Amino acid sequence: MLTSEQKARYRQDGLIVLPGFKSPAHIAALRAQAQQIVEAFDPATSKTIFTTNEQVRAVDRYFLDSATRSSCFFEEEAFDAEGQLRQAKELSINKIGHAMHDLDPVFSAFSRGPELHALAQDAGLVEPQIWQSMYIFKQPGIGGEVGWHQDATFFDSSPISVTTFWFALEDATLENGCLWAELGGHRSPLRERFVRHGDTVTMEKLDATPWPNAHSAVPLEVEAGTLVMFHGLLPHYSAPNRSPRSRHAYTLHVTDGQTAYAPTNWLQRGTDFPVRGFV
Repeated sequence: MLTSEQKARYRQDGLIVLPGFKSPAHIAALRAQAQQIVEAFDPATSKTIFTTNEQVRAVDRYFLDSATRSSCFFEEEAFDAEGQLRQAKELSINKIGHAMHDLDPVFSAFSRGPELHALAQDAGLVEPQIWQSMYIFKQPGIGGEVGWHQDATFFDSSPISVTTFWFALEDATLENGCLWAELGGHRSPLRERFVRHGDTVTMEKLDATPWPNAHSAVPLEVEAGTLVMFHGLLPHYSAPNRSPRSRHAYTLHVTDGQTAYAPTNWLQRGTDFPVRGFV
């Protein structure tokens, strides 16, 4: 799938950008299915907010159960002081997660196939296993910031193998909150680990290496249909979306089945719902 030059670039930068990986028809089908999930979601069942702000981050039963469901999470700024939505429900959802790739046939079709399997193997994943899927809306005006982090924080394994597949479903620009990444930053240490014991989840600080800044990071402005694949130790970030345009994206987090997936990771699968690969 990847050329020798692309493989070398991936090893050097910790990411590879592949324009035109998904067709407009594939994107339209996924977006329509996500819309159906949101339309069927009753906000009265949960007002769980997704945030990366450590001061207000909360983990509840709804979040933990989402490991094996298709659950909707609100933007931080979705509600007013009285707890009422400031705008329509469909413009208030931050993301859907985290098992659509196994529960929904449209999401499964988008998430799987021989091309993705070959790409994962080119990235060094001998036995790719898809643990998590997320449909991210990055809503216009209120799309939340996703602070600097490494995905290995949430998907620890020995050795670290988690790889992210990030699909642009709309054009991602500086104005609507595109990704930023530190090229080569995957060679830096794991800074934090999100650890679960029972229903308690904590963030462990592991290393004091500072996060990148605007001088050491680059924006990843990409067109709809682009796939960005990156290493689990690569620091990345996205700014709030204050523009009038949304920035829909879809992500998969994949580990190598030949590495030891940590039993303290927040997301676990039982024998009744086993983790599966791309094919």
